[in-house]
Amino acid sequence: MITKQPVLNIGLVGHIDHGKTTLLYQLTGVWSDKHSEELKRGITIKLGYADAVIRKCEKCGMYTIKEECECGGKTEEVRYISFIDAPGHEMLMATMLGGAAIIDAAMLVIAANEDFPQPQTKEHLLALESKEIKQIIIIQNKLDLVTKEQALAQYKKIKEFIKGTIAKNAEIIPVCGQQAVNISAILEVINELEVPERDVKSKPLFLVARSFDVNKPGTKPEQLRGGILGGTLKKGKLVVGQEIEIKPGKSLKKQNKTEYETIKTKIIALRSGKNNLDEALPSGSLAIQTSLDPLLTKADSLSGCVASLGGTLPEITNKIKLKVNLFKEIVGTKEKLAVEKIKSNETLMLSVNTSISVGQVTSAREKVTELFLKIPIVPFLEDRFGIARNYNGHWRLIGWGELA
Repeated sequence: MITKQPVLNIGLVGHIDHGKTTLLYQLTGVWSDKHSEELKRGITIKLGYADAVIRKCEKCGMYTIKEECECGGKTEEVRYISFIDAPGHEMLMATMLGGAAIIDAAMLVIAANEDFPQPQTKEHLLALESKEIKQIIIIQNKLDLVTKEQALAQYKKIKEFIKGTIAKNAEIIPVCGQQAVNISAILEVINELEVPERDVKSKPLFLVARSFDVNKPGTKPEQLRGGILGGTLKKGKLVVGQEIEIKPGKSLKKQNKTEYETIKTKIIALRSGKNNLDEALPSGSLAIQTSLDPLLTKADSLSGCVASLGGTLPEITNKIKLKVNLFKEIVGTKEKLAVEKIKSNETLMLSVNTSISVGQVTSAREKVTELFLKIPIVPFLEDRFGIARNYNGHWRLIGWGELA
């Protein structure tokens, strides 16, 4: 019997238009591009979510998400997984970093019919490294659009490219996403991924990646449901009926200054995929229905926040001191550029957990950088920060840091 919650959260990352969303559909039966602007433009703008139960055929041993295998055999449930579709567009690097903060493993999707490596392929691999994602599967997609010789030539390039990286031992799976060819091989590898040991004894820590209002226009007041938080429980347990607090919380304008107010609410319901839960443990994607006015949660207004039991979260702060590790080169650009040292007064973008903030450097020493952040964060000692610098109007990942 499989669990009621997904045991792993897997992110799909890679360059724009390499087939991530189509691949996710083949793996789950769900189109994650539900936002009207995404459908119109054909790209993923926000993080997309989908769950799947991996099944194994009792007759031929193939892996599928269907109850009946292509061979006609019955299938049994073997593992419950949740997926996150991260945007590949260079303008949406901040959203991708937020997605990388809540995954346990990643699938790096590479289109066989394009030059390799593409700028965002490099950048997303470094983003995974900065977030310490060690379990990586490489999907060589769109093989139906190239010859056998071209596919083999790119395969050799991929093998050379991943040497010495966090993906050096990654499986490379050849796939035709549009035709659903070799999806079984992906599901088999996913089924063999290691499930990390979860901390269920600490105070809960929930990372908010999305927040929204599920009420349709015209809903009667007595039928309205409270605001929804979507994300991942990193540690601890959450139980229906608990009182929780959310930080940094609600932003308020006071005398031309933005201040943040901690939000307190009650857990009305917990949901994982189609399953209602009385208690949630750390694992894949989770939705929390709260007693909040849906106006507070609509349009991702609380994304980037963290939630826990009342009085257990650190105080929010705008000032931060980091031990910094810079990459040698900037990735995401076609030309090769060295990463220059961080300078006082420059502006950097930081990503920590699911939050993104822009800050001004107040002090820059050899290995330690201090910043004043525009949007405050909730700091934890174990956090790893992605650091990005603006080059020609685009944020480029230049390194990572830890609290000093």
